[in-house]
Amino acid sequence: MSGAELSVTVAGVKLKNPLLGASGTFGYGLTYEKFYNLSLLGGFVTKGLSLHPRKGNPPPRVAETAAGMLNAIGLQNLGVDRFIVKKMPRLRQIDTAVIVNFFGETVSEYAELAARLDALDGVAALEMNISCPNVERGGAAFGTDCKMTEQVVTACRKATKKPLIVKLSPNVTDISMFARAAEHCGADALSVINTLLGMAIDIKTRRPVLANVTGGLSGPAIKPVALRAVWQCYKAVKIPIFGIGGIASAADVVEFALAGAAAVQVGTMNFVEPGILPRLVRDVGALLDEMGVKRFTELKGAAHGAG
Repeated sequence: MSGAELSVTVAGVKLKNPLLGASGTFGYGLTYEKFYNLSLLGGFVTKGLSLHPRKGNPPPRVAETAAGMLNAIGLQNLGVDRFIVKKMPRLRQIDTAVIVNFFGETVSEYAELAARLDALDGVAALEMNISCPNVERGGAAFGTDCKMTEQVVTACRKATKKPLIVKLSPNVTDISMFARAAEHCGADALSVINTLLGMAIDIKTRRPVLANVTGGLSGPAIKPVALRAVWQCYKAVKIPIFGIGGIASAADVVEFALAGAAAVQVGTMNFVEPGILPRLVRDVGALLDEMGVKRFTELKGAAHGAG
C-alpha cells in the first residue's frame, strides 16, 4: 500500500487519483465493470455523445500500426436521449467521477447538448470534443480554426455551469493558440491531446486499409507528441490539463505530470490490457514512494523548473 497521496482536484472535480479512462476507448464505462471495480479509478470519460444516434463510418474502421492503432469509428453513439435513459441510472451508482464527452456539427448543436447535460445529476464535468479527425463534418473543424474554437466554447460556456473541459487537436501548427482561446472563452480545463491524423495502405489490395481512408492514430507511438503538447499548453494557460496520448506505464504518468498535466487519461492501452488502469494506480503509488514524493500534486509542471 503506497504512502503517497494520489488524490487531485481538477477544475473543481475531486478525483481519488489521477488515472482516468479516456473517451472513445472506454465506452460508457460499464464495459469495464467485468474486469474491475470502477470505483478504483479517479474517473472516466464516456464515449462522445451527439444529439441523435450515429452509426459511424463503414468498416473496416480499425487498423493496428507499429506501437499503436488507427481508428475511424466516426463517433458512433446511441445519442443523448438514450444515454440518459439507458446509461445514466447505472453510472450514478458508481463511486467515481463520470465525465461526459459530447460533440456537434454546429455551434447550436454543441450548445444544446451542453444544456441538456448540464441538468444531469451524476455528471461531474463535460468534455467537449472539438478535435476528432475522422468525421467529415463538425468536430475537427472547430478544433483547427481558432475563431471557431472561440465561438463553440463561448456558446457551451453559456449553456452549462458544470466544469467544461475542451479536448484539443494535435493536428494544428500551434496548439498553444487553441489552449489560450479555450481558456479565454471560459474553459475550466483542457484535454491534451486527441488522435493524430494518419492512414495505412494494404500492399496486397493496393488500397487504404480504412474505409474512411484516414483515421486517428493513438497508442504509445504518439506519446512524445502528446508530451510536447502538454508542455506547450502548460506554459500557455493557467487552467489545468488532462494529459492523454500513449500512456502505458507509471513512468509515463509521472512524465506527463512533470510536463504540466494535473491528471491523465489512458486510452488505447485499455484494449491491450483491460485492467491497466487499476494497475497503474498501484504502480504510480509505488513509483512515488520510490521517488520520495509525498503527493502526486507536487509533480505538476516540475520539469519546467526555475531555469
